[in-house]
Amino acid sequence: MKSSRIILAGTLLSVLGSAQAAVGADEAKQLGTKLTRVGAEAAGNGEGTIPAYTGGLTKAPAGFKAGSGIRPDPFASEKPRLTITAKNMAQYKGQLTVGSMALLKKYPNFRIDVYPTHRTVALPDRVLDNTAANATRASTSDGGLGISGAIGGYPFPIPKSGFEAMWNHLLRYVGVASNFKYDNWNVDGSGTPALATSGKLIVEYPYYDPKSTQPAQETDVYFRTKIAYNAPARRAGEALMAVDVVNPNKRPRRAWLYLPGQRRVKLAPDISYDTPNPGTAGAATYDDAWIFNGSMDRYDFKLVGKKEMLVPYNTYRLTYANKASDVTTPRFLNPDLVRWELHRVWVVEATLKPGKRHIYAKRTFYLDEDSWTALSADQYDAKGQLYRASFAHMAPSYDAKTPNAETQVFYDLTSGVYNVSFLMGPYDGVRYTNPLPAKEWSPDALAGAGIR
Repeated sequence: MKSSRIILAGTLLSVLGSAQAAVGADEAKQLGTKLTRVGAEAAGNGEGTIPAYTGGLTKAPAGFKAGSGIRPDPFASEKPRLTITAKNMAQYKGQLTVGSMALLKKYPNFRIDVYPTHRTVALPDRVLDNTAANATRASTSDGGLGISGAIGGYPFPIPKSGFEAMWNHLLRYVGVASNFKYDNWNVDGSGTPALATSGKLIVEYPYYDPKSTQPAQETDVYFRTKIAYNAPARRAGEALMAVDVVNPNKRPRRAWLYLPGQRRVKLAPDISYDTPNPGTAGAATYDDAWIFNGSMDRYDFKLVGKKEMLVPYNTYRLTYANKASDVTTPRFLNPDLVRWELHRVWVVEATLKPGKRHIYAKRTFYLDEDSWTALSADQYDAKGQLYRASFAHMAPSYDAKTPNAETQVFYDLTSGVYNVSFLMGPYDGVRYTNPLPAKEWSPDALAGAGIR
């Protein structure tokens, strides 16, 4: 296999001024022709290992029950086309993330089973139409930290900066509202698994409300989440709520926590950035969730380009595995359940700004070209050493035209601990719903959600 090539030529600079203009009409004409309407390359690659995009997977396989949140693997009969181990990894170095190579070097039994590539992400027409329109009307503000002019679609299908690419991830389409029950597990350096937390997650993106026909304003909410915890016993009855707006410079994230022992809801400003996330028993930070979330104000984001990389994709066996014990094998996820495919990804480098603080001095993100979902990240410490490697496992919800990469794994390469978050297979899977009434997003409502 040929080494991967940098597809995007030239240097793409980060936003330095107060705003970054939208692309011109001539350039936007590529959307829907050479490019898909979200900016991915429509054609396959020269080697034939990445196929052309044909609209994604929209037909459910045999065995799927309408209305179910559990989705059978449409590629269950396929076999790996190659397997990468520490012995042959040098041959595929150009297609492996730094984190993947570190895992191959650290653990002799770690392996990457590479399957045929399927571009399965499908999106609703209204999201595609809005995305194409956003190309010429959306722009960033406050040095890339906010956006303006975008309506109900990816704001920057033809990105010119790292901030624009990361906004596409932050505003990735995952449905207007969804919920699922889940377990998070930590596996320590000796290989012993322990339940880190269990609960129910509700996620909403008001930005994608079909009734919204005006561009999102700076203080408009684009993302909100609510979690009710039921395990372990020390956390049972707790509840958390967080809300993000379009420009965090105008209004930073607001978060609340309900503690049953105190029987009150309190503001929780630390539920952000590099605060250790108790939902992972401290194995990841709050802004590690979904590979990255929250404000970008602590980093400079550079758009490096696009590459062909091996990433977790169409991982239905993992996402909907019904036994945690099948997943949480010692030192790394059970390789039998992890499907890797070759996809084009946008590479974004985040470097900590002078005077800013974070446990990660540098982060490299890999964003799927078909969904703008961050599928992997390499995180470095202050000494420039690789500290952690993160992966999100894409398993599109073919019945809902919605990408799904909720199941994530965070490897700590110094301690040997790893965390797998949002295992939903033991429960009902992910369901797409109508948004909750506005009153359900008040701090007072949070107390009711957390009652034991």
